[in-house]
Amino acid sequence: MNFYSDFPKILVAVDAIIFGFNENEHELKLLLLKRQFAPEKGNWSLMGGFIDPEESLDNAAQRIVKKLTGLDQVYMEQLYAFGDVNRDAGGRIISVAYFSLIKINEHDSELVKKYGASWITISELPKLIFDHEEMVKRAMRKLRIRARTQPIGFELLPNKFTIPQLQRLYEAIYQVPFDKRNFRRKLLAMGLLEKLDEKEKETSKKGAFYYQFNKTKYGELLEKGLNFDL
Repeated sequence: MNFYSDFPKILVAVDAIIFGFNENEHELKLLLLKRQFAPEKGNWSLMGGFIDPEESLDNAAQRIVKKLTGLDQVYMEQLYAFGDVNRDAGGRIISVAYFSLIKINEHDSELVKKYGASWITISELPKLIFDHEEMVKRAMRKLRIRARTQPIGFELLPNKFTIPQLQRLYEAIYQVPFDKRNFRRKLLAMGLLEKLDEKEKETSKKGAFYYQFNKTKYGELLEKGLNFDL
């Protein structure tokens, strides 16, 4: 007799908390969809799915995010395992949550429409199924910790951006205003941004210079003990 056959089978799922930043609205958004099957049919849910027998947790999370957005190679981090006995009315299911950061302007909007998904502002989230609200709360806490100590905010912006755009992103993440001069001074002092010979002129006549994040420079400074701290 196989030793493992004596134990009950428990399903393992992955749920994805997908964040994006809307530059026009200056809002942090979460990608949600209406669940298409019972239990909780028609209610708001995170994107998720069961792990295939031949894939790892990380690969399952990448598959789920790509299925909904069309994107791969995005920032993704395992968050927490949710295993309360009665967390899912459909059965005994353990869910491993991941949060990911994507550039909204690069995702496949047709895929989002196909699954009936919507970008919802973080401050206006509807009631979510099961323990998905707790997943989102944990993801927000982790995002705020990471954004303070690592330059992951750049994962939410286009490749070129202005410092005011970057400041609005951080204000959306933390839901507090930042002092304009201090933010600019601390950011430029790190030496991680490359100034471009191009300006954004839609918001003002004078315009603001575009910048790019230098990942190579960040890696070099990290080895020397750089402390990314905004």
